[in-house]
Amino acid sequence: MRTKTDWTLFFTTVAMVCFGLVMVYSASAVVVSVNRNTLELEPHLSYSGIVRQGLFAIVSFILMMLIKRYDYQKMDKPVWAFGITGVVILALLAVVFVDSEHHRWFRLFMGAKLQPSEFAKPALVLFLAFFLTHRRQDVNSWYTLAPACLVVGLVAFMVVVGDYGTALVLVAPAVVMFVVAGLNMRYLAVTIMAVFLCSLLAVLAIPYRRARVVAFVDPKHETVRKLPEPIKSFLDVQVASSKTNYQANQAKLALGSGGLFGAGLMQSRQKHRYLPESESDYIFALVGEELGFWGCFAVLLGFGIILWRGLRLFFIAPDDFGKYLALGITASIVVQALFNMTVALDLVPSKGIPLPMISAGGSSMMATLISLGLVLSVSERAG
Repeated sequence: MRTKTDWTLFFTTVAMVCFGLVMVYSASAVVVSVNRNTLELEPHLSYSGIVRQGLFAIVSFILMMLIKRYDYQKMDKPVWAFGITGVVILALLAVVFVDSEHHRWFRLFMGAKLQPSEFAKPALVLFLAFFLTHRRQDVNSWYTLAPACLVVGLVAFMVVVGDYGTALVLVAPAVVMFVVAGLNMRYLAVTIMAVFLCSLLAVLAIPYRRARVVAFVDPKHETVRKLPEPIKSFLDVQVASSKTNYQANQAKLALGSGGLFGAGLMQSRQKHRYLPESESDYIFALVGEELGFWGCFAVLLGFGIILWRGLRLFFIAPDDFGKYLALGITASIVVQALFNMTVALDLVPSKGIPLPMISAGGSSMMATLISLGLVLSVSERAG
């Protein structure tokens, strides 16, 4: 079969990974410590973060190229759809016991960690692409909706135990794929209501999630203090402290101070212990501070190109399985990017979601490039 690489998507991916490595280096290379003799903060260089991220980027790129060359149509089988999803579910179950504090990571060597919830994203898209391909004619029947909701709900439930934000990113492309497949608007309304109620329960169940939402809705805590005592006691976990919305305030300061052209690469002041997680969850704020509006625009342009090429591929893919793969993965990456950037802009409560290919995090990098490898595999066989 003749293949044709989507070089626009390929080089955009490579450029964004390289850009991400530069920004991770900028964010994590300078570590601030306390001089015990003078009790002053002193910066020094640390290369462990960028070395670890670089190694993950190399491994992820190799995996992307291998998947790119593999014929995605061979994955349109139950053994792929159910097998990979089953492995991810087992990993999500195991990590609850292995990481008893956070329920997120398997700890590896050199301080590296593996987060199975990141790999749930491509696994779930692959399952739904297979499922919808073979059930599209009966997409509105209970025979189709019940097992699909069971699998999506099970994976999302196991992820939300430790990571609420990633669970939202999982559900969003599933909804998009079902809507495009012809889901009845009545069922869509029920789905949205169910997602809202489950999200509300997930927030109310965990104290720090309640604190984040309250801090976002009522940052000065004026309304909370007027509520009846039982409700106030329930919500007032960490709310009295300004630490809850500290990151959001520092992110806005970083973005606002960048202006049009930014302070210059490596010249951020906020990363010096003012903006926590500047190399991961809030790296978009660091981009805005160091590279200004044009740096942020470049990031948006990169994700815009991924959206464009993914939607284009949905229309030209030779089969339904390829169409749904391209659509689901594109939706997953773009939705995750939008979540991350809106958090940095303080438009939504903080959720701890990495910016794909830009933020530090080996699992996120690997899962994203595996996903894009699938998209490139579809594109090679769509020409």
